[in-house]
Amino acid sequence: MKFTEETLEKAVIELFGEVDIPHHHGETIHKEMSDVLLRDDLCAFLQNRYASVGITQNEIDSILRKLDLYPSSALYESNRDIIRLIADGFTLKREDRTQKDIYIELLDFETASNNIFKIVNQLEIQGTEKRIPDGIVYINGLPLVVFEFKTAVKENCTIKDAYTQLTVRYRRDIPELLKYNAFCVISDGVNNKMGSFFSPYDFFYAWRKVNNTDEPSEGIDSLYTLIKGLFDKNRLLDVIHNFIYFPDTSKSEAKIVCRYPQYYAARKLYESIKVNMKPTGSGKGGTYFGATGSGKSFAMLYLSRLLMKSVELSSPTIVLITDRTDLDDQLSEQFTNAKNFINEDKILSVESRADLRKHLQGIKGGGVYLTTIQKFTEDTELLTDRPNVICISDEAHRTQINLDQKLKVTDKGVEVKYGFAKYLHDSLPNATYVGVTGTPIDGTLSVFGEVADAYTMKESVEDEITVRIVYEGRAAKVLLNEAKLKEIEEYYAKCAEEGANEYQIEESKKAVAQMEVILGDPKRLKLLATDFVEHYEKRIEEGASVKGKVMFVCSSRPIAYDFYKEVISLRPEWGEIKACEEGAKLTTEEKREIKPIEKIKMVMTRNKDDEKALYDMLGTKEDRKELDRQFKNAKSNFKIAIVVDMWLTGFDVPFLEAIYIDKPVQQHSLIQTISRVNRVYEGKEVGLVVDYIGIKSNMNIALAKYSKVHGDDFADADKAVGIVKDQLDLLSKLFHGFDTKPFFEGSPLEKLNCLNRSAEFVQVTADLENRFMSITKKLRSAYDLCCASEKISQIERDYIHFYFAIKSIIHKLTKGDAPDTAQMNEKVRQMIQEALISEGVEEIFKLDKNKPENNADIFSDEYLAKIEKIKLPNTKIKLLQKLLAKAINEFKKTNRIKGVDFSKKLKKLIELYNERKDFDVFQSHVLDDVADKFADLFKQLQEERKSFEGLGIDFEEKAFYDILKAVAEKYKFEYPEDKLIILSQEIKKIVDDKARYTDWSARDNIKAELKVDLILTLDKNGYPPVPKDEVFKEIFEQAENFKKYTDI
Repeated sequence: MKFTEETLEKAVIELFGEVDIPHHHGETIHKEMSDVLLRDDLCAFLQNRYASVGITQNEIDSILRKLDLYPSSALYESNRDIIRLIADGFTLKREDRTQKDIYIELLDFETASNNIFKIVNQLEIQGTEKRIPDGIVYINGLPLVVFEFKTAVKENCTIKDAYTQLTVRYRRDIPELLKYNAFCVISDGVNNKMGSFFSPYDFFYAWRKVNNTDEPSEGIDSLYTLIKGLFDKNRLLDVIHNFIYFPDTSKSEAKIVCRYPQYYAARKLYESIKVNMKPTGSGKGGTYFGATGSGKSFAMLYLSRLLMKSVELSSPTIVLITDRTDLDDQLSEQFTNAKNFINEDKILSVESRADLRKHLQGIKGGGVYLTTIQKFTEDTELLTDRPNVICISDEAHRTQINLDQKLKVTDKGVEVKYGFAKYLHDSLPNATYVGVTGTPIDGTLSVFGEVADAYTMKESVEDEITVRIVYEGRAAKVLLNEAKLKEIEEYYAKCAEEGANEYQIEESKKAVAQMEVILGDPKRLKLLATDFVEHYEKRIEEGASVKGKVMFVCSSRPIAYDFYKEVISLRPEWGEIKACEEGAKLTTEEKREIKPIEKIKMVMTRNKDDEKALYDMLGTKEDRKELDRQFKNAKSNFKIAIVVDMWLTGFDVPFLEAIYIDKPVQQHSLIQTISRVNRVYEGKEVGLVVDYIGIKSNMNIALAKYSKVHGDDFADADKAVGIVKDQLDLLSKLFHGFDTKPFFEGSPLEKLNCLNRSAEFVQVTADLENRFMSITKKLRSAYDLCCASEKISQIERDYIHFYFAIKSIIHKLTKGDAPDTAQMNEKVRQMIQEALISEGVEEIFKLDKNKPENNADIFSDEYLAKIEKIKLPNTKIKLLQKLLAKAINEFKKTNRIKGVDFSKKLKKLIELYNERKDFDVFQSHVLDDVADKFADLFKQLQEERKSFEGLGIDFEEKAFYDILKAVAEKYKFEYPEDKLIILSQEIKKIVDDKARYTDWSARDNIKAELKVDLILTLDKNGYPPVPKDEVFKEIFEQAENFKKYTDI
């Protein structure tokens, strides 16, 4: 009972029900597969909304055509224009030119209930490829929000993967969907973020409050606040209407969607301004206390749009005031590029007080003017006494609150001077003043009024908005710039303080190794060698090592050679050839097997450009084979293998107990590398990983990191089953008194609630959390070895996955969405590049896990040949059985009837194998005969799979051909081969025509049309009058089967 993406999807759908947004499964949606609009919904909304002005169907069709004409090939421009169209409306020229034009709004922003909301999951969309987004929120038939989910219980699967899927795969394959996108949501249930499709991953944020007065949520709770907060119908409409900003011009694909603190700040200030405007109010519009760096300028931008579009405020004039020219320039650049968004053409930076007076005189409203407060001291003449002027002061805690006066005594008398703010208020006596600051003081509140909204530094840090590492590149950039390395350590420490948990930080340190540059400074290698020798000898001395066999993984061949020389300089005796390990007594047989050899060897291929000493040392391919044999012998003197790439995968030495890693390793290879030390051997208690690239203590002191297995290794499946049951017993005691029933019996949402409470329960104390994590790690290790065992009951399996889910959630959970692993990796990579910039960067290798050619082709001759080489007959038969079952299952996806036929043949073969007599069990020729039958059946399957090529038709047409032929054989009539081919091609065309609708297989009218068309086609082609229902049934099932397994 795993908490999968599908379960999360159902939980989210339940939450949408709580905000009264109904759910529709994609299969129930009737539309062309290539269409992303729900045209019936949009038409229904427009007909209802504009019925009073007599909108016609032709006019509605013209609106749909207008939307269709925006090209998805120019995705950014089309998205910008469509969102503006949705947010601001447009004028429709009437079909009857004598009638007045209609102002069209595609959403009703005033009355939410007038709109048609839907959450649609698993909707098939055909672009260059068919894709199925996890969820789409439609309003009036417009796909405005796209959801992508990832499971919370796979630690190597993150929402960064969801982000990549949206921004790479969907953009490439179904850009038409994204043309209408307001924003996207990526979620794994624990981490839930929203953001602009065009934004970098770091600019996706959680929506952590339902209402502004709530405390910010954490982890799984942020899923509730996201749905109930952001997807409250009125708030969602408001965000789409007023809080998505496209610059007027942009060199990049800039699109800014508000974060929740910006939304609440703008809304609260807007309401405060309305209440406090003169002449009825105090003129103190309120103070916004927003943390430095939290995006206050965008909050001011959103507020300006609300003010300028407000009917109640009668086209106000906005004066934006800073106290520094550089701030004025920044705001001017942003605001003057937002004329479309603010809905005001006159946005400009004024040069002087006189210039501002000129603009304000003779107008009753409108205009956005940016200036510095110093310009108000130029004279004291009234600028305007209109009450519909809003002054917004940025950084309203310094000169802008100085209303006081100063006396200056000179020989000419006493001169009175006032603070800048006094001149401002005298110039605009009836204006309403709003203050925006990161550091409010008492004077701020007295001038601008009470805090309307606050977003503290703590919240900002928790939201990851101000998690920044600011450093100067002033130090000389030399190898291992220690200042930079210290910054990396400080960065990880700061991440821990900000809420990133220890599991994520350790994961980041490993993951950084996937991407990082090679570190080869001679001073560092000398320290590394010293530390390694001391660490290795100390383990031997203390008896912590069973056979003294270790691997040291280096980043590159040159570094490996330099490291080897440093070790030999410290321990020259390790380079001496000895017959066997010290103190060993060899038998006659062992003397033949064990060759005299050095204690430490490099294991890697030669390079033709290697210097002579290295070239000779590395030896030939045969020499490397001998090294393999010697290292696998416990008594051989060969104890320390220095490797780069070799022996990191598929190299099993049970008594290998420690691996020292000093190489950035790709994620998949890292798992492989570490697992070299988790093999079982008598007396071996742990597999030790010593990590020298953990970015700690200036990167030259070893960190002992253990592999996935903690404590005991597991000798076999039976022992593993015992360990699983022991760990389950410990966990049940740990959870004594906790109600787990909702996870096993409740709805998806109740399961999510239970996981949330469970994670909270486990984290009550550090000791409890550590015990839980330790037990589940051992549980995972044991369960991996025996997951197929029948000795583990279903209820035990359910509990195992329950505990795994909790462990993964705790692993991924950060306090307040602090930097996640992907963001830490990116930051540390940047820091390391700074540290090593003078030496340059060398990339190790990259693995593209998405390339299908990396996957084994189970239909290939090579795959079968590997199995043929297996000497053990029972093993060979079982592998062939599994291979055939998998191959037949794959074949069924494209040809159901033949696949079923092969399934029957396989079943008979399995029965033959299982029914063999007792005395046959040990007769190898009997087993070889059975194995040959399995192999023959596989070859038949290969031939059948390619048989369509000889007929000149494609593989799906061949499936219909097989159906028609099978029916002919069943009813014993002849039908010409050439006509059979033509008929199968015609049937394929009919099926394709009906299957272009996403819900074709669920609609009786389409199935009826398909049946009628098939009967007419069969009759036209002279196919004998057999029971047509049977032919239709087979053809329909094949068509539906093919649709089901078409690649997503």
